[in-house]
Amino acid sequence: MYTDVAQALDQRDLHDRIYAGDVLRFGHLKPMRQLVDFTRALLEDAFAPFNPVEIHKHLTHQQQTESFAQRQRDFSRAPEVKRLWRDLFEAAGLDAGGLARDSLYLRFQPHQDPGTVVPRARTTATIAFHRDTWGSNLYAQANWWAPIYDIDAGRTFAIYPSLWQRAVANTSAEFDLAALLDRSKAGGRNANDADAAIPHLTEQLEVTDATPVVLAPGEVIAFSSAHAHAGVPNSTGVTRISLETRTLWIDDVRSGRGAPNVDGHARWMSPGMFRRVSDEVPLNEILGMGRVEPFTGPFPARGHTTMDDMADC
Repeated sequence: MYTDVAQALDQRDLHDRIYAGDVLRFGHLKPMRQLVDFTRALLEDAFAPFNPVEIHKHLTHQQQTESFAQRQRDFSRAPEVKRLWRDLFEAAGLDAGGLARDSLYLRFQPHQDPGTVVPRARTTATIAFHRDTWGSNLYAQANWWAPIYDIDAGRTFAIYPSLWQRAVANTSAEFDLAALLDRSKAGGRNANDADAAIPHLTEQLEVTDATPVVLAPGEVIAFSSAHAHAGVPNSTGVTRISLETRTLWIDDVRSGRGAPNVDGHARWMSPGMFRRVSDEVPLNEILGMGRVEPFTGPFPARGHTTMDDMADC
């Protein structure tokens, strides 16, 4: 599934590959290794004397929700984290002055016994099937994802390559991004649960190529936010801890360049969720837009893939 990248790419080439559906795997980036080391130190200090990947054994679900939210705030506000992410982008071949990024997320997916029902807090939940572009409507958007500790096929997320240009029925047309952001601003990340935070699939899929992402700590992947993906339920006995963010090449946002929109019908786009990497100026100010803007298209046709179409997957 991966295209291995051994050296910095020209940023036009990097983005064109992402817009074509490639999943780029970088294993040589020194800032990524430094970011892993910094994050491990932060977590091991915060959770001492417990092992961070076993922290679910020592906290109730409510305590996990609160503790993980605080760790996320500490992580995203740390000057070292902002610097290392910028260094990482530049080491991959990107110009910090022409790139915008989303928030810098530290994600926890604790072990959960099969059949156990717990609240779907955003800081602990396994994220359901979606495309990030169903919510953002920014088709130049790229996802960056990396593990902090060892992962395996039972403790990660999965990408669905066969759905790259295959439409599926979903709730993006009813998704109200502006209301979601207002609630988050007023009440924090957990003001919206994990299911309210994204549009959802509304058909039963029979897809056999869901591919778990398995990387070593120190590796990072970049892929289009238009790729369908979902969290893998974690019953491995170990908490998965990973990093993620999203980026936009600002010139491509201006020109409308990006991945195909095969099934996104949301009414909004969200440039205000991104800031220029070089100086943290909000992208919407750079573009002369509001934080959330009505999306005027292009929209895909309303038809979607049927189960008969999926039979050969």
